[in-house]
Amino acid sequence: MIIFYDGYCPLCMAEMNHLRKRDKHQRLKLVDIQDPDFSVQYPTLDWHALNARIHALRDDGTLITGLDVTHEAWKAVGMGWVYAPLRWPVIRIFADMFYNVFAKHRYTISFLLTGKKRTCDRCIPGEPNGK
Repeated sequence: MIIFYDGYCPLCMAEMNHLRKRDKHQRLKLVDIQDPDFSVQYPTLDWHALNARIHALRDDGTLITGLDVTHEAWKAVGMGWVYAPLRWPVIRIFADMFYNVFAKHRYTISFLLTGKKRTCDRCIPGEPNGK
């Protein structure tokens, strides 16, 4: 599975680092959408859609988003049980609503929780690679 994440978001980076450490069988490919070569490597993907929320490309070619990505990623590294409740029918509705708020305000939330600003101060929100 290929996970497309925002490398400018401190919380996103922390989660990717945790996943990378636990991915003993190399089941995940982590791709930073802020990489300058991203649009060259993935020209058919909509950068703005990927920047709005986390996305992943399953091995079968299916594109998934949001907490479905989080659950499948952690499941791939043997810890899916931690996030499984977020996919249960009733909880899923509220978890997805919360995730949408988080994704929209991830830089502010990251700063409030970690004290770290996004890693690219020259960037303009909503523009690929700050261009």
